[in-house]
Amino acid sequence: MSLREDSQEERLAFLARVVKKEANYLEITSVRVFGGVAPVSYEHVVEWVDDIEAAERLDAFVARFGRLQDTVGDKLLPQLLKFLGESLGPAADNLDKAEKFGWIDSADDWLLYRKLRNQMVHDYIEDLNVLADALDAGRTFTQSLIEMALRMAQEAENRLHEPHSSRS
Repeated sequence: MSLREDSQEERLAFLARVVKKEANYLEITSVRVFGGVAPVSYEHVVEWVDDIEAAERLDAFVARFGRLQDTVGDKLLPQLLKFLGESLGPAADNLDKAEKFGWIDSADDWLLYRKLRNQMVHDYIEDLNVLADALDAGRTFTQSLIEMALRMAQEAENRLHEPHSSRS
């Protein structure tokens, strides 16, 4: 095995470990923010942003939701595809491959999660109604995001333990 392959394998293993940790943190934070709250309403959001501890939990949820999605979509997925000898393309093409391989449920859903992340990060400062809708959707999608992230991390770990001849 060459030094380059060794480094590629180390990076893939590292990203799989990070994704598992990030998924766990997102799940914990989701329960802390939304435990017993469904659906998220404008009134919930007003209450949360006025309470510093609740606001910090809310910020943690938004950050962890976005971080997990970024780590999986922008780092783990391209690294896994590269490891398997697949050509890399724009993010939408890589997501289509991930869907084809069964690593994610839907490339379209993944892109929706990305849009949702952007709404939670940027739009809430101006409009708490938008934030309430985005948080409710985020709450709804969190488990799917976690499951897809863990599925891809597991795929990476499985591939790392296969003989080199069966990568693709």
